[in-house]
Amino acid sequence: MFEKNELMYEGKGKKIFSVKDRDDLVWMQFKDDLTAFNAEKKGSFEGKGKLNCQIATLIFNYLNRFQIPNHFVETISDVDMVSKKVEIIPLEVIVRNWLAGSTAKKFQREEGERLETPLQEFFYKDDGLGDPFINDEQALYLKAASSMEELQQLKLMAREINGYLFKLFDEAGLKLIDFKLEFGRDSSGKILLADEITPDSCRLWDKETDEKFDKDRFRRDLGDVDKGYAGVFDRLKKVTGE
Repeated sequence: MFEKNELMYEGKGKKIFSVKDRDDLVWMQFKDDLTAFNAEKKGSFEGKGKLNCQIATLIFNYLNRFQIPNHFVETISDVDMVSKKVEIIPLEVIVRNWLAGSTAKKFQREEGERLETPLQEFFYKDDGLGDPFINDEQALYLKAASSMEELQQLKLMAREINGYLFKLFDEAGLKLIDFKLEFGRDSSGKILLADEITPDSCRLWDKETDEKFDKDRFRRDLGDVDKGYAGVFDRLKKVTGE
């Protein structure tokens, strides 16, 4: 049995606690809070933490089938998950399969344009700077990664994860438009997929109607945010059999 200990960190969507007598683990508690635009817009809905915890659990269990190295250990309750303790690499790795959001706006292209090859981008994790887009050389300059080889490893892992998740969501009747990944190093220096994969960090559109099932429902005031998240969970549960 694991026992929750002291609060170590509170982020936008989770609280991170230490685990009693286990220096190699952390306790993640999912919150009902919603944030957008670098937390300039805030909200919540009852049950969001539970849905995100359930969705993240399904996805980590799915990726474990393919031996994707990740930090997931065990889901303890509706909103609590125990994970391996990692040193987070301060880079958000974004994978885009269709153009949407700020990227479509930046290039003055229509949302929903299918990309021939997925785009991979790095963003520097720094709230004070607004998590800016950076290239490989800038990531090395900022010491966000230890080497060019490590950056290439992050890209390879992101590409592999995208392949598996693209298929999973396609079977669930959803387009994986784009998504954010975070990685960390364990005590031995091994790179693991970390954080979470949920509608907070993915754009997910219905394959037939392009209806949005993700945090864009909150960003764009589309309403029924809770139904969108619940729809993702219900579809994933059906296709994974969990």
